[in-house]
Amino acid sequence: MRLQLLTWPQVEDYLQRSTGIIIPIGSTEQHGPNGLIGTDAICPEVVAQAAGERGDILVGPTLSIGMAQHHLAFPGSIALRPTTLIALVRDVTLSLARHGFDHIYFFNGHGGNVATVSAAFSEIHAEASYAGAAARPLRLKLANWYMGRRVQQLSRELFAENEGSHATPSEISLTWHAYPDRAMPMTLDPRRAPDGEFGDAQDYRRVFPDGRIGSDPSLSSIEAGQRLFEASVEDTLESFRAFMAPA
Repeated sequence: MRLQLLTWPQVEDYLQRSTGIIIPIGSTEQHGPNGLIGTDAICPEVVAQAAGERGDILVGPTLSIGMAQHHLAFPGSIALRPTTLIALVRDVTLSLARHGFDHIYFFNGHGGNVATVSAAFSEIHAEASYAGAAARPLRLKLANWYMGRRVQQLSRELFAENEGSHATPSEISLTWHAYPDRAMPMTLDPRRAPDGEFGDAQDYRRVFPDGRIGSDPSLSSIEAGQRLFEASVEDTLESFRAFMAPA
C-alpha cells in the first residue's frame, strides 16, 4: 500500500486502524562496474513495498538521495550533506506526525545514512524534550534491510567472505531480481576487491578504482536476488510488527 497511490481520505481511513508507516531511504551512488547507481534506494523500496502489501502497512515515498559524498568522484553519484539529510528526515517525520502517525519506521539501504539519520532522530526527540510536549511521544526506528537475521544468514551461505562492504553481491542480486533486464554479469579483476581506509571522494577513488570495497559482485544472480528478497520481506514484517507492539 503506497502513500503516493492513495487519496487523502484513504490515508485518513488507514490512520483509523494503524499509526505506523514505513519510509524507504537509500542513496544514489556508484556501485562498481555492474551495480546500478540506484541500488541503495531500490533495495529497501522493493522490499518495503512487498512487506506493505503482505502486511497491510502504508509505505511512503522513497528518500532516494543520501549521505554519499565519498562517492562523488564517480559519475552519476549524488549526495546530501549530513545537515541536509537531517533536515529532510526531520521535515518528513514532522509532516507525518502532524497527521497522526506516531510510529515511523525508516527502512534503509545505505550504511552511510546510519549516523546521520540517528542524529536526526536525536534532534527530533530533543525538540520534544525541551518543549515539554504533552502529546504521545513519537517512536522512530532505523532498520537496514541487509542486517535482518534471515538476510545475514543467507548472505553468508551464498557469498561468505566475498560479500564485502560495498557493491556487494547481495545488494546487486536484489536489484537484478527487481530489474532483471538490467542484470550485467561480468568477470571482474581482481575478483574480490581490496579493503582499506579512505578519506574524501578523491581518496576513495584512488584506493578503490572500480568502486567496490572487499566484494565480488561477479557472484551476483537473479536467483540469489529472489531468495534475498523473500528473506528480507520476512525480516521486515517481523521487525515492523515488533516495532508496532505496545511498549
